[in-house]
Amino acid sequence: RTMPLPRHTGQIPESTWTLGFREMTEPWKGAVGCLGVAVFFAMTIGIISWQALEQPPEQWVLRGRAAGMLVPATEPPPPRDRCWHDGGQFCYSWEEDAELRLSLEPPAAPGTECYGVRWTPLRPDVTLKDCFSMANVSWYGGPSVRAQRWPLNGAESPAQPLVSGDLSANPEGFGPVLERYFLGSTGVTVTVAPDVSLLLSLESHRQFCLETPAGRAEPLHYQLCVSADPEHPIRDFPPCRSPIWRYHGPEGSAARIRRGLRSLVRRLKRHRLQEGVVALGERSTAVLAAADLVPSGRRKRQALALVEPLELSITLSPYAGVTSPLFLRSLSGGEAAGYWLSRQPRPGGSSILLLTTWKGQLCARLNVTSEAALGWYLARARRLRQTLGATYVAFEGVEGNSFLEQDVPAPAELEGDGYTEVLAAALATLGNGTIISAGTRSSHLPLFVQMSSLRSDWSHAGLKGLIPSVLHYSLLGYNFFIPDAVGGSVAGATPGDPELFVRWLQIVTFLPVMAFGTPPWLCCDAWVLNLTRQCIQRHRDFVVPLLLKYSEEWQSLGYPIFRPAWWLSPTDPVAFTIEDEFLIGDEVLVAPITEKGQTWRDIYLPGEGHLWLDTNTARVFDGGTTLRNYSASLAEVPVFVK
Repeated sequence: RTMPLPRHTGQIPESTWTLGFREMTEPWKGAVGCLGVAVFFAMTIGIISWQALEQPPEQWVLRGRAAGMLVPATEPPPPRDRCWHDGGQFCYSWEEDAELRLSLEPPAAPGTECYGVRWTPLRPDVTLKDCFSMANVSWYGGPSVRAQRWPLNGAESPAQPLVSGDLSANPEGFGPVLERYFLGSTGVTVTVAPDVSLLLSLESHRQFCLETPAGRAEPLHYQLCVSADPEHPIRDFPPCRSPIWRYHGPEGSAARIRRGLRSLVRRLKRHRLQEGVVALGERSTAVLAAADLVPSGRRKRQALALVEPLELSITLSPYAGVTSPLFLRSLSGGEAAGYWLSRQPRPGGSSILLLTTWKGQLCARLNVTSEAALGWYLARARRLRQTLGATYVAFEGVEGNSFLEQDVPAPAELEGDGYTEVLAAALATLGNGTIISAGTRSSHLPLFVQMSSLRSDWSHAGLKGLIPSVLHYSLLGYNFFIPDAVGGSVAGATPGDPELFVRWLQIVTFLPVMAFGTPPWLCCDAWVLNLTRQCIQRHRDFVVPLLLKYSEEWQSLGYPIFRPAWWLSPTDPVAFTIEDEFLIGDEVLVAPITEKGQTWRDIYLPGEGHLWLDTNTARVFDGGTTLRNYSASLAEVPVFVK
């Protein structure tokens, strides 16, 4: 939800080139930094004008080998107007360099005004780069990153392909959930089509830039829209039991795994935590699968008995080690070339498997463009789910582009994040008990998304990055996610810190699913164990009904379930950069502690004219205000109800 602005749609108005940069009116100041770097949109009420920055147009020229920047030249060719069609399209070209085409596009929804921006290089050495300023505007959306920030202004990344990736394997890359969608605090959205080869760079608190790969002479095009409300597709609510207890016991054999599972369940019962799901990792799943190749009713009953009264989740991936039984069995049917990704053969040549590394092993990756391969893979997943008595199936390794990683040409349908999109659509056919590790253009599917692993510390790569990730996922439409285990799952500076465990627990209590890696009886004392029971009960009795309520609003209106403070204060600049509190719908505000040793914090209460009730003290406060040094002991998490 952004500040509604009185605007009308219609023809593109007459545009003129000015001799210098003209100040924009306040609602749009800084909304769009640089388009085509030298072309600046000054969006006023119902007026769009294209202006050359700093210099008249005769002193600007596209420089192809320097990232498409427009720079002064001694004797540059002047830009030429190439088209003007019924006031709905405007073109400018720089002779032998590039053409810019601006067009008024059909609105995506009532009250929305959209413009198409398309740069076309006229020489193969021209690289196009459009940058958007972060001055006086906060930006949201785009990719997830290692140390997630909210807004995106605080993130830093060199230019790299805008493709989902595994942050544990490449911490400097982009994360598993991303969309080619950026929302500015002034109401502007930037959306890039999936078929555009795109690099994204993030320059902290300065700008973010979209550019085309060097030397490929590919066009850069995207859509700019202005709307009172961002639009999201309608989805179904996928149910999932909570909490999730991750199994970290012995994995050497099926017998040892079964004993480990029985031991974990006994301990959960002993500590009165006998509810939720026990989650097996990929290795444990593979060991049990190898021991249970032939399904039987007796085996299924035994599998169910392993974790009763809890449910079981198993983990698969689209990878197969080249020495694994799974891969070798696929060879016996003569289907290896069709079932696994291959390099595109040269004319008259044969295909060669595209081998990659997954968890330290040389692997082949499932060919999602093959109907036969997808059918075989999905049938195997259903068979294992039934054989092992699993309620849920989690899929790791959905993210990434194996062709791009090895710098080899990809099939057209697997360009960019095509692999993730196609595989997610196929996995959605397995039903609501499906969890995937990545999402791009798949937020409309009834799937849970597993969040990236976080460090066991207080940094933005750890606890401080949790709420920014929640807001980022929810804004992009991924409202049903599974956060990393309480306390983080990547070794950090403070492993086994009881205070970190408690503050982490207090946040995930208000998220869709609570997940545990280290059980509370191993990390902490009896007080923390009792607090864990209380938080699980609060999640079940208070949070889940709230999520069900707002999932209906999500389906009917497209509003995210987890909302930033600016959702209720869209005109207050203070709200744009708050990253340590979040709303559930419009009625609950959660403002936890994310600083070590701290028992107080400042709390921003959004929504001027609203009243907020502190659920801990029953005190009532006005919205649109900031509570300074508000007390929050280790046993408390500030929660306010509107």
